[in-house]
Amino acid sequence: MEPAKKKSFFSGLTKNTFLLALTSLFSDISSEMLYPILPIFLTQTLKVSGSIVGLIEGVAGTTQNIVQGFSGSLSDKWQKRKGIAVFGYILSAISKPFMGLAMAWPMVFGARFLDRFGAGTRAAPRDALIAASADEKNRGKAFGLEGVGDNLGAFIGPLIAVALLFMWEFNIRSVFYLAFIPGVLSVVMILLVKEKKVDVKSKIKIDVGLKQFPTGYRKYLLATALFGIGNSSNAFLILQTKDMGVSFENTILIYAVFNLLAAAISYPAGHLSDKYGRKNILLISFLIFLITYSGFAFTKNLWVIGSLFCLYGLYQGIFRSVGKAIAADFIPSQLRASGIGWYSTTIGITGLIASVVAGQLWDHVSHSSVFIFGAIFSLIGIISLIILIPNKKAKEFAIA
Repeated sequence: MEPAKKKSFFSGLTKNTFLLALTSLFSDISSEMLYPILPIFLTQTLKVSGSIVGLIEGVAGTTQNIVQGFSGSLSDKWQKRKGIAVFGYILSAISKPFMGLAMAWPMVFGARFLDRFGAGTRAAPRDALIAASADEKNRGKAFGLEGVGDNLGAFIGPLIAVALLFMWEFNIRSVFYLAFIPGVLSVVMILLVKEKKVDVKSKIKIDVGLKQFPTGYRKYLLATALFGIGNSSNAFLILQTKDMGVSFENTILIYAVFNLLAAAISYPAGHLSDKYGRKNILLISFLIFLITYSGFAFTKNLWVIGSLFCLYGLYQGIFRSVGKAIAADFIPSQLRASGIGWYSTTIGITGLIASVVAGQLWDHVSHSSVFIFGAIFSLIGIISLIILIPNKKAKEFAIA
């Protein structure tokens, strides 16, 4: 009898999985070169208030996530994922230089809208490609690997920004122009992905309603929405860190470490969710969010703030990979792009509410109140997830 072969840590993944992870890597390098400097560019260069920052980021995030629902439905209707995803990556790439050209916040608003419209267009079809790139028992790993690419790009991007601004003394506007280069590389990577041909054309209608999805999926959306109402833009974490006295350079570096930790945890979190069930792993991320926001609300210690921001990276990495994997578990393959798209739409709508409320709290109540509000709703989300979602592994969700 031959001894059983030891499985590789990356077993069950395909070339497409790695190409899609590289696509996310370059795309996020492009986006995250700008994300930590954007709120500072808005408040210090263009002289806007926290409410405008909240409005821009809230609308941008919501646009991204709402568009995912429609692009996901269209992708399911045509059963063609790649073409729609390529179009989205192109839109995001070309939007970046226009932010640097802005002389007033409405132009930033428009360019940021185009960027996130592209992100929304590409995301659901790309996630459907990720789900199809590995079998069900390795789905958590597939989304985890893409999360590594996404968050590693979000680590590298700010470091490039720091090098450009502080080592080579580039003008802040030039960073927006140079972000176009990795954006183009992301387009190249997605073009290399090979999409499986569908023999029979899908007869799915474009249905924007939720009745087409299982009850368990709708309960999951409810729990996600309750949690998301307090999950405002990370721009407020950046502004709070800067306002506490941390230098511009160190604020960006802390943000980079935050993303490095998100990248480091993404794949192990997805792998663990394949083995031990997704709900338990997702609950850990919600608890980390609660701890982080509570800390930001009540501490004034710079070291604690920096440490909490980095800890928040663990939440980001787990939530991105495991949250999407749960959504994919609940829905049949022919509706997968739609299901993941509307999961992201839920995050987007609640993110808009959270960011607009946070902007008002920031300007008119106190900076701490932003994080108290977020902590309260994260606790509500934790309770909802425990009550509404059963403890199951991926294969059990699929037959529920």
